[in-house]
Amino acid sequence: MTTLVSVYDLPSDVSTVVRKLKARGFDDLTTYSPAPFEDIELAEDPKPSGVRLFTLIGGLVGVVTGFGIQIWMSWDWPIKIAGKNIAAIPPMWIIGFELTILFGGILTILGLIGLGGLYPRPLDEHYSPRFSAEEFGVVVQCDERDVAEVESLMRGQNAKEVSLHA
Repeated sequence: MTTLVSVYDLPSDVSTVVRKLKARGFDDLTTYSPAPFEDIELAEDPKPSGVRLFTLIGGLVGVVTGFGIQIWMSWDWPIKIAGKNIAAIPPMWIIGFELTILFGGILTILGLIGLGGLYPRPLDEHYSPRFSAEEFGVVVQCDERDVAEVESLMRGQNAKEVSLHA
């Protein structure tokens, strides 16, 4: 696989080239931007984050833990008050809700760290510090036979420079 790195001045050029590359079937691409731009994000057509699953699992584990601990404790130390059942569910909602929020929040943070790549890691080899200052970058992985097509497409969208990395 060959890697092409292009540099742009405007986010509109980046979003246009990303849409054209995706339309031609080049899905293995990365964009670099000094700030978030909605045009670029929409052009990349992002998939829903997997962090939602972490939050759901955390919430379900929290509610089961909240109710389970209280039912277990009420069976272990039964106190019959005012004719209520020993494991009466209505008073247990508060603890169940609180543990749902707690476990959901903790697993959401773990999901963000794990899936979002927020842990310390080295920068990508094609990253340039100027992508954090004022310029935009697009990195495309393609076959050797497609290099000329991708390069001409990038240059046609006002690329300041296009470099080839093996």
